Amino acid sequence: MFEPGPPAPNDVRLRKILDDTLPSPRWPDGFLMRTFEHADAQALHALLTEVFDDGKDGPFDEWWPRIADDAEFDPALCFLVIDGKGLLAAAALCWTSAFVKDLVVHPEARGRGIGEALMRHAFLTFSARGAGHVDLKTNTLESAAAVRLYERLGMKPVAWEG
Repeated sequence: MFEPGPPAPNDVRLRKILDDTLPSPRWPDGFLMRTFEHADAQALHALLTEVFDDGKDGPFDEWWPRIADDAEFDPALCFLVIDGKGLLAAAALCWTSAFVKDLVVHPEARGRGIGEALMRHAFLTFSARGAGHVDLKTNTLESAAAVRLYERLGMKPVAWEG
């Protein structure tokens, strides 16, 4: 099972208990969700790099082998949102242990419910796979808007050990 590593200051681990009350995602007009294909790797890395701008992922030729070779990576659990121009607008990269590794929405696509729809899709997907909960790690200061989204979706803080 994936363990997110030691927390940084202001990091929190959040959990959504998966039950029978999971609503379906609502995708905004002009956007569609599909799963990852190998040809999407560079666009995904570019979106992560642009939005997070923290340098933690490193260059593509270092990042992609780390992701692709990770035992928890399953392309069917990497959900991409494509805009009307065919560009990557958002993504949720999830691990097989029901952990949302990255949720990213391009600044030009924010405020339309895409992040919420991605999370709802992840909840339903993991529920269908038999998971009892979905976890993620976020920073309460750097990602205040994301924390509000996760709380609105019913995610609650849990101990780092899970």
